[in-house]
Amino acid sequence: MKKLLSVVLASLFILAGCNQQDSDKNASAESADQPKTLALVVSTLNNPFFVTLKEGAEKKAQELGYQLLVLDSQNDSSREMTNVEDLLVKNVDLVLLNPVDSDAATSAVRLANNRNVPVITLDRGATGGKVASHVASDNTAGGEMAGRYIVEKIGSNGKVIQLEGIPGTSAARERGQGFMQSLGGTSVEVVASQPADFDRTKGLNVAENLLEANPDVKAIFAQNDEMALGALRAVEAQQMDVMVVGFDGTEDGVRAVASGEMAATVAQQADMIGEVAVATADKVLHGKNVNAYTPVELQLIAN
Repeated sequence: MKKLLSVVLASLFILAGCNQQDSDKNASAESADQPKTLALVVSTLNNPFFVTLKEGAEKKAQELGYQLLVLDSQNDSSREMTNVEDLLVKNVDLVLLNPVDSDAATSAVRLANNRNVPVITLDRGATGGKVASHVASDNTAGGEMAGRYIVEKIGSNGKVIQLEGIPGTSAARERGQGFMQSLGGTSVEVVASQPADFDRTKGLNVAENLLEANPDVKAIFAQNDEMALGALRAVEAQQMDVMVVGFDGTEDGVRAVASGEMAATVAQQADMIGEVAVATADKVLHGKNVNAYTPVELQLIAN
């Protein structure tokens, strides 16, 4: 009887072990089947450029089988930090970060670093922390492209105004550097250079004030199309003959160039930045090497 009981118990233990192994295998298989989650933290979705960037990222994520969570920082670095904290609690596999401010973004990047969650920056870089790759257009080259076009049109003499983006962002700093470099060796004078925070309404207001103070200006370079479109309204309202050059290649910007209102825009491919960032994330999550900087091509669109 004892012998029979021992055999029965042994059989039950073996059966239980097999069931547990099957259960573990099933759980493992289910886990493998679960799509990995990417997080996209955007500086602001109140700007058409970043909406297009988001749409490009969503398209590529769907194509590659990733779940993509998108959060809007509303141009607020503290909200950006909160967004990253919330996403890390949700155990996302990788963070795609479009910083509000390059310096302030360092804290968010380091927080992800401490959780061993890879970070890829888009369009704007982060000053500190470990970033797997930075996906962006060459903003310095784009600023130079805009400057060379203006010099070509107005000649080596003349006065120009620059509308700067949000102070502290790598995009504003690099576009400004490129623009100023392009004027070297010419007699073109930048009579005013003032932030308008990449915003159309601020672009209008700042341009109005600067044009009133500098009525002999020949051209305005705005570091994005939103500010350029605002500046265009200021030029039209004051009935001045001033060419306006923007940056980004948004739908509104390209439309203004096509209609002859705006002289040119340095076109980034916002959707391509989003797509390339997700494709780069896929490589990172599969253990492949990626470049520290992944460039996306620029194009000058002029009438």
